[in-house]
Amino acid sequence: MSGIVAGRLATLGLSLPPVPPPRGAFKPYSRMGNVIYLAGQICEWNGEVRLAGPIGALHDLAAGQKAAQLCALNLLASLSLALDGDLDRVVACHRLGGFVFATPGYPDVPKVVNGASDLMFALFGEAGRHARTAVGVATLPAGASVEVDGIFEVS
Repeated sequence: MSGIVAGRLATLGLSLPPVPPPRGAFKPYSRMGNVIYLAGQICEWNGEVRLAGPIGALHDLAAGQKAAQLCALNLLASLSLALDGDLDRVVACHRLGGFVFATPGYPDVPKVVNGASDLMFALFGEAGRHARTAVGVATLPAGASVEVDGIFEVS
């Protein structure tokens, strides 16, 4: 991968992981014209869940934000696959959906998902600003602490 977005990733000291294989009967993305729908990605790297268990009990806000950022990197790996490695073709990130395995009543679910949102803005500028949902849940696949999905417009 090369280009402006790849350079921004490198400047941040980040790289894209391999595209995680789906943990169910679905594919990592679906394309309809210039819109790509990305399946939810958990905070894993090479099949290893990096943060498991509830935010607010086992993990703090900062750890949750890093987990959300990792989810975003997995999303971008799938998006890169859909775009033959050219993330510079992203026109806009329209929506992210964030799911946080959190203790009941945990007040900072939206702040956790900021870990993914902030990365989109850092990589795509204003085109990375998006609508969003952030929901606290009782569990996630493989016990992961965070899962994020997304919708992107591409050229």
